[in-house]
Amino acid sequence: MSTAILGEDGLARCPWGVSAPDYVAYHDEEWGRPVRDDAGLYERLCLEAFQSGLSWLTILRKREGFRAAFAGFDPEKVAAFDASDVERLMGDPGIVRNRAKIEAAIANARAALDLPGGLAATVWRYADPEAPAPESTADVPASTPASKALAKELKKHGFRFVGPTTVYALMQACGLVDDHLTGCHRRGAYR
Repeated sequence: MSTAILGEDGLARCPWGVSAPDYVAYHDEEWGRPVRDDAGLYERLCLEAFQSGLSWLTILRKREGFRAAFAGFDPEKVAAFDASDVERLMGDPGIVRNRAKIEAAIANARAALDLPGGLAATVWRYADPEAPAPESTADVPASTPASKALAKELKKHGFRFVGPTTVYALMQACGLVDDHLTGCHRRGAYR
């Protein structure tokens, strides 16, 4: 059972947020900050899908490569990608080269453009700002009823690589829930 721990700067953080300098910056500046625009949510959904089975640190360190390879995660531009783009991406060492995930990112761009009201409106219907504050990492679920329902809705609209665990990671990262631990200096920072 891990609770918030002090970093070298004297600030208490979620345990994962002090394990590497990249994590400190991501934890303090981005994780849990509300993302309310379609392009921002599309980027994070893609990155969460690419992370599946890998370390998040791998994705963070390749993030700029992903942005360059996927046209800044502009859903309209990515939706226009074709088979030649898939082959280009499969040869790009700046990203995770997994054909199924690359094809999912393209399919998800198309699905996002087809969503009535847009991706942000769909995702934010599942926000849970009143979720209980986790005391320790043992209190942080891998998925929730809301992430299961959102995953089901996204799949219904043609999204891929959007299981309940991936969707819950998106919800945490984009501020739909606040899973900073109670002792963490970022807990409640975005209310």
